[in-house]
Amino acid sequence: MAAKDKSPADSVREAVSALQRLADAFAHRRAQLAQGAGLSEAQWRVLDQIAEEDFMPSLFARRRARSAAAVSKVIRQLLDLGLIAVGIAEGDGRQRRYTLSAAGRAAMEVVRKDRERAIARIWADFEPAALRRFTDFAAQLADRMEGHAREEAKTPKTKTARRSGPVRST
Repeated sequence: MAAKDKSPADSVREAVSALQRLADAFAHRRAQLAQGAGLSEAQWRVLDQIAEEDFMPSLFARRRARSAAAVSKVIRQLLDLGLIAVGIAEGDGRQRRYTLSAAGRAAMEVVRKDRERAIARIWADFEPAALRRFTDFAAQLADRMEGHAREEAKTPKTKTARRSGPVRST
């Protein structure tokens, strides 16, 4: 079917499919970047936040919709690997201060260089106007998706039956 003969619904399905393909490719590339530095994606995310120097495990867990226990586990892994150091925060002895060790900085440098090389290889040849259009469209789409998620969160949902078997009533 020619592009002009497609229905709006077909165009939307194709766009959603293309976006899913892009999201999958992006997730795969993130995994490759992490593995290239000998890290899991979770370890990379935590290292990246620690590098920002305002890392708070509880806030990180909340923003990433992860449990505090899961973040603590990753922190222990990073400590065991010698990629981070922990000390007491100045001004508040109840808070811990996390910093990258030399090995942690080296791992992040590997990720940074691999990422820059990929950006140059993948993105550099696109025309600036095409990149601006993509950026504008992606921002509009993200705004709509985030707005929809907020609205959905406000609307109470009715519970549906479990998929693993029949619902039993007492």
